Amino acid sequence: MPTDVLRYTAFAAEPGGGNPAGIVLDAEGMSDDEMLAVAQQVAYPETAFVVGRTADGARLRYFSPAAEVPFCGHATVATAVVLAEREGTGVRVFSTAAGDVTVDATTASDGSVQVAMTSVEPSTRPIARERWARLSAVLGLVDGDVAEGFPVLESFAGNRHPVVVLADPELFHQFRFDPAALAAVKREYGWAGTVTVLHRTAPLEYEARNLFPAGRITEDPATGSAAASTGAYLRAVGAVSPGDRVVIRQGRHVGRPSVLLVDVPAEGGITVTGGATPVS
Repeated sequence: MPTDVLRYTAFAAEPGGGNPAGIVLDAEGMSDDEMLAVAQQVAYPETAFVVGRTADGARLRYFSPAAEVPFCGHATVATAVVLAEREGTGVRVFSTAAGDVTVDATTASDGSVQVAMTSVEPSTRPIARERWARLSAVLGLVDGDVAEGFPVLESFAGNRHPVVVLADPELFHQFRFDPAALAAVKREYGWAGTVTVLHRTAPLEYEARNLFPAGRITEDPATGSAAASTGAYLRAVGAVSPGDRVVIRQGRHVGRPSVLLVDVPAEGGITVTGGATPVS
């Protein structure tokens, strides 16, 4: 088991914000059980493991405290920042279980590293009526709570995320859910990512709650894969135009304010931009 686990927080909107990730740079040869044990010890939403280096980047695997996940956006950004700090900025390609993800690390005016992460080819599909009935019951929602023009869909940009846009801001901030019941639904339906619940605060700005019951965690503070899936969702329902940048604010409900910048092209992968800093 490696002794060097780096700890970075990604997408922070202010000190103390963002989503923490563990990063293991020397995971080649580690077993699945060893990686899961490290993720449980770190106890962050996800830990990224660099299991090999390639000519243009690296091969990554991701574990939550509960299980391996195909892809994790905030841990990808954090890993890209670490490699840029140690080896220089530029474009790298990370090979993941979800596919190849391109990360472009640049130096911002304040000297920090910013990473533009472009997702795999995204897709969306309707959620079967019985699945929505089950999910909405766990969340305490009804059809009339969903914002007009924003159908409930399942969106993919590395992980599968049900996306629900709520019309009422008070309901968005106050709804409750049973983490164990939601975890069971996610397992049954193969939703490895978060359940993404949004409220639109301006034409190109959204507040997000990303529900992710895993161990002691119930909501994710900042979710790169969900932000990319949200961009794909908004493109699919016609809520954005090609080239738009969407601002997603997340984490306020768990005391870790975060901001994710989402660029939506006419087609292809969605780009999510943010930085990461060491956890003090």
